[in-house]
Amino acid sequence: MDDEVQQPEEYEVGTGILCVFGRQLKLFRERAGLDRARLGSLTGYSASTIASFEQGRRIPPPRFIDQVDEVVDAGGVLSTSKEEVARAQYPAFFQGAAKLEAEAVVLHVYATQAVPGLLQTEEYARAVFAMWRPQLDEEVIEQRLAARLARQEIIERRPSPHLSFVIEEAVLLRPLGGGAVRRGQLEQLLLIGEKRNVEIQVMPLCRQEHAGLAGPFTLMEMKDGRRIAYAEVQGDSRVHTERQKVRELERTYGSLRAQAHTPAESRALIERLLGER
Repeated sequence: MDDEVQQPEEYEVGTGILCVFGRQLKLFRERAGLDRARLGSLTGYSASTIASFEQGRRIPPPRFIDQVDEVVDAGGVLSTSKEEVARAQYPAFFQGAAKLEAEAVVLHVYATQAVPGLLQTEEYARAVFAMWRPQLDEEVIEQRLAARLARQEIIERRPSPHLSFVIEEAVLLRPLGGGAVRRGQLEQLLLIGEKRNVEIQVMPLCRQEHAGLAGPFTLMEMKDGRRIAYAEVQGDSRVHTERQKVRELERTYGSLRAQAHTPAESRALIERLLGER
């Protein structure tokens, strides 16, 4: 079996599936005899937002798609595009992994550059996207921010998935977005770390042995028992399904957990960082 899953085509704002959906939306709206203002009032959106949906400049949320399908009597044509449109929220290199992540029953994340997206506060995530290079348009930042926060629903999902994180101490020391944003993020880690299905460990800077120098990665176990690994760097990503590669990363993660602070020690470290001025 190939050890890499082909990544889906990229959906840029204003192209691809978004434009196809937008044209369909416009056709059904006009067939129903509605102008944009009227459709907006029926669905809770402004006329300018409806225009953005139709022109492929903004990604419509799933609830709107179901709602508008019924309002314009599209017979399910618009609703069938919901999943594909939703994938356009993410950059191309993450689209496949996002779908797998949402379905995982076990998730292990090793983070080296920033707090993992599943644990980020809104303010921290916004700062991360604002620092992206090449720079992202404000509209794209808002779309990706909404998508990142929506991903965090996995933490509260029932039945609860098992989630573990190993985060480099340097990540917690880096004041992305400023001191107040960093403080809020540290508080968020403490809050989420109290959940019974979540374990957060910090890899201390003082360790002389370190198994993770090859970079960050994520391990996922699916309902059917499949074990999958995901790694990315500089927008280049790979979803690995070949068992040998996944086993290698599983062994690496086991070593990382052994080398890192325990969850209790990690909590104490985060509390200490919060107490520092």
